[in-house]
Amino acid sequence: MSPLFFQRLARKRLLFFVSAAASLLLSHVAQAQGTKVWSQSRYDEFEKGTPLGIAISSEGYLEAGPTMNELAATGTTYVWSIAAGAHGEVYAGTGNPARVVKVADGKQTTIFESKDVSVQVVRVAPDGSIYAATLPSGKVYRLKAGETNLDESKAEVVFDPATAATKAEDRPKYIWDMAFDAKGQLYIATGAPAAIYRIAPGGKPEKFFSSDEQHIRCLLLEANGSLIAGTDSGGLVYRIDREGKGVVIYDAPKAEITALAESPAGMLYVAAVGEKNKNNLPPLPVQGNTSITATITIVQPGSIQASNTNGLIPDGSEIYEINREGAPRKLWSAHDDVIYALASTASGLMAATGNRGHVYRVQEDGSYADVAHVEASQVTAFASTHDGLYLGASNTGKVLSLKQDGKQDSVYESEVFDAGFFSDFGQPEVEAAGGDHYELSVRTGNIDNPARGWSDWQAVQPNNAAVKLAAGRFVQWKVALHPGAGHIDSIGIPYLQVNVAPVVDEIVVAPGTRVNTQALQQQIPQQTQISFPSAQNNNGFINLPPDGGSQPLAAFKDKSAVSVRWQAHDDNGDDLSFRIYVKGEGEQNWLLLRDRTRERFLTFDAVHLPDGIYRVKVVASDLPSHIEADARTGDRISDRFTIDTTPPTIQTMTAAASGDKLHVTLSAKDAMSTIDHAEYSVDAGRWLYLEPVGKLSDSKEEHYDFMASVPPAHPSDDDTEADQADEASGKSTETAHSSREHVVTVRVYDHYDNVTAAKAVVH
Repeated sequence: MSPLFFQRLARKRLLFFVSAAASLLLSHVAQAQGTKVWSQSRYDEFEKGTPLGIAISSEGYLEAGPTMNELAATGTTYVWSIAAGAHGEVYAGTGNPARVVKVADGKQTTIFESKDVSVQVVRVAPDGSIYAATLPSGKVYRLKAGETNLDESKAEVVFDPATAATKAEDRPKYIWDMAFDAKGQLYIATGAPAAIYRIAPGGKPEKFFSSDEQHIRCLLLEANGSLIAGTDSGGLVYRIDREGKGVVIYDAPKAEITALAESPAGMLYVAAVGEKNKNNLPPLPVQGNTSITATITIVQPGSIQASNTNGLIPDGSEIYEINREGAPRKLWSAHDDVIYALASTASGLMAATGNRGHVYRVQEDGSYADVAHVEASQVTAFASTHDGLYLGASNTGKVLSLKQDGKQDSVYESEVFDAGFFSDFGQPEVEAAGGDHYELSVRTGNIDNPARGWSDWQAVQPNNAAVKLAAGRFVQWKVALHPGAGHIDSIGIPYLQVNVAPVVDEIVVAPGTRVNTQALQQQIPQQTQISFPSAQNNNGFINLPPDGGSQPLAAFKDKSAVSVRWQAHDDNGDDLSFRIYVKGEGEQNWLLLRDRTRERFLTFDAVHLPDGIYRVKVVASDLPSHIEADARTGDRISDRFTIDTTPPTIQTMTAAASGDKLHVTLSAKDAMSTIDHAEYSVDAGRWLYLEPVGKLSDSKEEHYDFMASVPPAHPSDDDTEADQADEASGKSTETAHSSREHVVTVRVYDHYDNVTAAKAVVH
């Protein structure tokens, strides 16, 4: 590899580690808003944009690439194969419908149409005639130069599987590739069974080579006259001599050899896809009507003929290089792309791929560049010419040219960047090599679609402090490389979000609760939760201090305390601090409870405030991320809540014996809240629910009038002796019991669980 490659790699790694270290440091300090920079300098970042004649290098820069032009939209779904004629014309074999289309001088002409599903292969013979192989019939037709509008009845059939073999099981069902040698002999790669047939000029087909593989997928005539064949499903590469004897020169790690190419130096390139013994793509039978819209795939198990779906092959594609001594090495791999065709050019090895419609240029050192994005799902075929390449594309079927002429500008448009909020944009920062033969433009907007109300493109001079760009939320840049330009290593645009006030989204106040981290860790009983109304379905707990989220906040009951919790956010992402105030109803001034806290909850003592109606105000400030002059605040006031720490009073309680029961009356009154409930006990017995007169407890004053049963006596030893004395004196034991003393105790609770008690003694 070149020293320049290692220098660039070292620079990229240094930038990565510096960025990582900076991120680590920033994670431990308060985040300041400040000026940020949207920067693009890596391959994966540049890949998000739109290149037009721009090559995106794997080393992380943009440079002028080949120019791509659309020559024809065929009106078909697929272009499976293309071939170049002697006068610059190109022939395309299409699918859905099956045609051979000639493209020349900006015009296209249908020269052949079949009732089959597709023309899978098209080739031009040395004499200028065109050969077309169709599926599923597996026939090869010969079309004379200059003929047009031929159909199956008018074209000459030079190969028919029905006559290729005597036995039906030996007749091939698929034709995958064709190639002509220097003598004009045609080689036909077939599948099911895998074989190669040869047809001499004016002769008949003869079986030239057979394999125990399922399919011969692709062919290549080497400069020395040997025939290279790639197979499926074993992923074998054969070299076959002129006598038809084949030798396996490579057993690829993958199952299907999809393309072959040879460099002028004699290097052999092999593209392969799919794991062996695994069918990655669902097969589609070739039988059926011509309205079929999915790719023709091989029916036999184990085959993964190229897919037209936009799904990705999970194990990707690979390219291997086999040198003249026969030693193989993996040159390049693509996780998200399926390689359909290869072509060796003076500028590097070209790879046509799907399912994103990209063309890559791969170098001997393994570096690569994305040189073209086709507006189609797959680039399926190459045809070489003296000044570039023809491309065949599918979904939808197109014919394009790719030329490296260096005579016009190459343009790259970045992705649209979202600054997150309305921002001011500063002067672009450009790192470039090879001078200033480029032009940079920037546009901004407030919606993510540049076609909807953005500013016009504004030409800017990089690194120029006089640059003034229109403010907005979104920004995009475009660079045009003039002929002779070097490469662009990185482009960054500084931006400063316009500071907006923070927002307090929600406040919840919970009187009678206290948040206490230590108490929670000790698992104090009577736990409760302080949840926002918007998150009441969330029943989990979190450890304190909370992070400002909406999870329930663990607390415990405490009548003397009030707990407040709030949510807040800042659209700039600034750190926030809070001031918390309280004010009684009818009062003018807010009383400060806590100043500049970073927590998002507060517990304060309610006993320091008189009973009454109150509200809490939370003021959020982004001061931690700004100087004081630039800081902004936002606030929110809570709903009304009641502080009531005073218990109700019990008045005029009376109790008297009435037969074997006690008649008790009393009144209870509270200054702030309604009486919630009451209960009573006789002679320290169990507590029993007590309902008010009228049964409904709904006011600050309630009256109670009830009969309480006297519990049965449980005589002690002294009682037994007294009873014996009474019996001796002739007194009744029952009369003695009825004259015993009884104590009635009543407890009354108000709405905030304040309780008072009173008792009455009955003799």
